[in-house]
Amino acid sequence: MRSLTITKDLFFLSLVLGGIAALTFALLRVEKIAAPRLLKNNELALAGVVGVAEAIDSAFAEDWASRHLVHADQVDNLLVARRISLGIAGTIPSLAEIREFESQPEADQVSWWVARLLEDRRTSNYLAERFTRALVGVEDGPFLIFRRRRFVSWLSNQLYLNRPYDELVSEILTEEGLWTDTPAVNFYTRTIIQEEESNKPDPVLLAGRTSRAFLGMRIDCLQCHDDFLDSVELGDPNDLRSGTQLDFHSLAAFFSDVESSLLGIRDVEEHQPYQYQLLDENKVSVVVPTVPFLEELDGKEGNQRRRLANWVTHKDNRPFARAAVNRIWAIMFGRGLVNPIDEIPLGGPFPEVLEILTDDFISHGFDLHRLIRVIGATNALRLNSAVGFAITQSHEDSVAVFPTIRLRPEQVAGAIGQSTSLTTINSSSHIMTRLMKFGQQIEFVSRFGDPGEDEFRDRGETVTQRLLMLNGEMVGERLENILNAPSHLASLSPDVDTAVDVIYLTTLTRHPNAEELDKAVNGLNETALDQRGEEVIDLYWSLMNSAEFRWNH
Repeated sequence: MRSLTITKDLFFLSLVLGGIAALTFALLRVEKIAAPRLLKNNELALAGVVGVAEAIDSAFAEDWASRHLVHADQVDNLLVARRISLGIAGTIPSLAEIREFESQPEADQVSWWVARLLEDRRTSNYLAERFTRALVGVEDGPFLIFRRRRFVSWLSNQLYLNRPYDELVSEILTEEGLWTDTPAVNFYTRTIIQEEESNKPDPVLLAGRTSRAFLGMRIDCLQCHDDFLDSVELGDPNDLRSGTQLDFHSLAAFFSDVESSLLGIRDVEEHQPYQYQLLDENKVSVVVPTVPFLEELDGKEGNQRRRLANWVTHKDNRPFARAAVNRIWAIMFGRGLVNPIDEIPLGGPFPEVLEILTDDFISHGFDLHRLIRVIGATNALRLNSAVGFAITQSHEDSVAVFPTIRLRPEQVAGAIGQSTSLTTINSSSHIMTRLMKFGQQIEFVSRFGDPGEDEFRDRGETVTQRLLMLNGEMVGERLENILNAPSHLASLSPDVDTAVDVIYLTTLTRHPNAEELDKAVNGLNETALDQRGEEVIDLYWSLMNSAEFRWNH
């Protein structure tokens, strides 16, 4: 027993010493970060990324001029890096990443950072979770036959490899197999109501998911009745009509042949017609699978699900591409070019920027990484959120200022974890570091309040959320843990100025201004050496509880 205790003590000591060594290294030297396998700026220009970004900038400028709007000035590159990191990776840059970022030529910094993140598992993991919410929701789902984590992991791999988005969606809609070894079928198993005798995926739920997630159209209201508010337009985009109950159930009918068995999700050998009693009919009737618009794109090839997948992902089915573009824009900016993001009208009008991005997305094979690179190269991502004029709805609609968006709970948790570590927390981190981060983040998000599927709706801050930031367990542990940066920063920094600079960089992703630096340095210098550690922790705590830390701005 005594030998076991000694072993544990030695293990803990090694962790402490290793942490101190890493901290010292991070403070005194720049941790070498592998250069991304990136297109250089001139290659980006050749690939057309810069040209598309310039077209977007021009479209915004023309819109501002037509509305007689003053637009915001541009911010520095570090703030842009923070915005991009929070948007597509759900965290903030580490100190090592910031130093490597600042070592790049100024003109290349942002493109370098975008490229680095696109090659980082943090990005694919985070984007996978964001897309999963739209595809299968946030709940655990049916017991035994639904594996949400498997679905997220599979989707992350597809995004990491930059699989064309149309191929990815097509697989989700057509895949067969068990939910354990064929994760894409969890799109179907999530909708199974196990209490029902049929044990079949629910065609109604699947139709709603398909229209919202893949087409950016909310037609769920048509389940029960025809559209009488003129809020849902279907049919020929050039000759629109109000949606009907039959439109919705004709879409649901594409899923009538799919079933769950011991072999997993599959299509039955013998066709099973979809039957439904429409509101104005007195009996159940057979509903034929029919797409709700652009019927000429339905080649009627393959089984029902294959037909649907071919139609949904068709290059001429612009709602499919628009929905993806609008979702990525919303993830990066906090709000879409069209809002709500799943209520894009079939007949428009559409923002010119949305159409430019949609054209490029389609012409380059539904390349999500390229789409992110294009958005990352725009001036819109560089606009200030703090301006000297009154911000109107027109400013927000035309993206004349950068929107200030409250951080999502997982973004807050990611920022807390990364800000208190001077090494980069990613897939290369020690397994114990990653497990600790995972556990802390799950508990924090649970207490903070998960926004659920309607994730782009702005919500006010609650008392519970403020208390979690002020004295919550995660904040306290990250600040006071002997293995983390705050506990050693004061004693290991070469000087007080460096310590303050590092604290601002790791929490707010910027250097302190002269007033902030002077105030913090004076406070530390006036504190006894043996108490400076507490002063450092207090400074961390103050910055982490600032609006600047808790908002993407």
